[in-house]
Amino acid sequence: MLRSLNGVFGSTIVSKDGELGSLQDCLFDDRTWTVRYLVVETGSWLSSRRVLLSPSVTGRPDWDKRVLPVDLAIDQVRNSPDVDTAKPVSRQEEIAMSQHYGWPAYWSMEPLFMPVPAPEDRPASEEDPHLRSAREVSGYQVHATDAEIGRIDDLILEDANWSIRYLAVNTGSWFSGQKLMLSTRWSGSISWSHRQVRLVHSIEEL
Repeated sequence: MLRSLNGVFGSTIVSKDGELGSLQDCLFDDRTWTVRYLVVETGSWLSSRRVLLSPSVTGRPDWDKRVLPVDLAIDQVRNSPDVDTAKPVSRQEEIAMSQHYGWPAYWSMEPLFMPVPAPEDRPASEEDPHLRSAREVSGYQVHATDAEIGRIDDLILEDANWSIRYLAVNTGSWFSGQKLMLSTRWSGSISWSHRQVRLVHSIEEL
């Protein structure tokens, strides 16, 4: 079912033996628009530490009650590898989490040849250049091949498979301030440095 990510943020994450914390953000792969990690604020029981959890451990959500269960125990999270969620995530950190929790290493199932971002769009480090914060992308400009369309207000999630299906874009004055739902399949690239999403269609083709 389609869900607004802005509406999902703040939901309570519940483990097999108690409440873990709240969902604060998602990290998604900008090549596939698939959510790879949930960013969870654990609260006072773990000194307000932020942890990353794979969507593969989630159960059936109750969005009306804003509750998302996960198939983990509190001690598994308590003893998980430290990851600085304020910085880009390294592959080494991803491997450590995969080994600790036993969830699938998604990168091992990707095609051998994937689009590579332009050099100026690579972070100045060895971290994975494809993981993006959903909260950060909110506010990015969206450009068609021939003009700017507007800014991202929200991302629309398919909660059955944790894929981002649409960009909710505020068009501004050129389209009477209406909001457009643009398929992520139309995206060509995302620029870190320019805070832009570029589409592969012209305005007339949308």
